[in-house]
Amino acid sequence: MNASTDFWIETVSPDAATGAVKHEYDAALKRAGRIWNIVRAMSPNASAMRASMALYTSIMHGASGLSRVQREALATIASQANRCHY
Repeated sequence: MNASTDFWIETVSPDAATGAVKHEYDAALKRAGRIWNIVRAMSPNASAMRASMALYTSIMHGASGLSRVQREALATIASQANRCHY
């Protein structure tokens, strides 16, 4: 194992989720039809998860001069530039 790149985050499973984590999981299911790993990775810290999802919702769905398609394209380009799978 390469300690600089390999790690494991203990996440809250959808079946075990309660409170704020369950609320965010339910919202993710409604929004995307699934719970993406980025959402699950935040599940150990419900307040960070809630804040991150609020920021995401504001950026992707809030008032803007950019269309939803343009926002998704920018997210995809940024992910590619950062060598992240999107």
